[in-house]
Amino acid sequence: MTSSTIELRPPRSAQPRHSHTISLFVKDEPGVLVRVAMFFSRRGYNIESLVVSPAAQEGYSRMTVTCSGDETILGQMIKQLQKLIDVVRAVDHTNDDSYETEIALIKLQCEREERNEILQIAEHFGAKVVDYGRQSVMLRVYGSSEKLDAMRALFQNYDVAEIVRSGKILMARGIETT
Repeated sequence: MTSSTIELRPPRSAQPRHSHTISLFVKDEPGVLVRVAMFFSRRGYNIESLVVSPAAQEGYSRMTVTCSGDETILGQMIKQLQKLIDVVRAVDHTNDDSYETEIALIKLQCEREERNEILQIAEHFGAKVVDYGRQSVMLRVYGSSEKLDAMRALFQNYDVAEIVRSGKILMARGIETT
């Protein structure tokens, strides 16, 4: 019988988990999204938000990934991501000076009596009414994830029929490349 050392770590839920926003500059080719998603999945990380769009440079795309996890492990993952053949650059922008925003569409089922309250909340958050129905109203709002979370919390006492969020996008301020 051989002896081995087993490293005991606290369960994943007991480890400190902070939200991180990671930007990836990748080749715009079939299969890149799957390879990046599998990279996170194999390491036990859930992607909370994922946005992919064409980059300014033709033939490349920008991915913005939001996930929660241990800073040390995510730091190692960033280094490993940069080694993937399709990834040109991977950066964790969590503590960077960057501008972040997200868009949400929120559809509420409501009667006429509730509309005034709903529209007051919407106005406070700078939301725009994009559709009125006889028994519903649809709002579009943009801003930080925290702003959208706060608005959603205020609507918890109403009948939220649907909510769709775009996922976080970000860009580094100044001349720094994202």
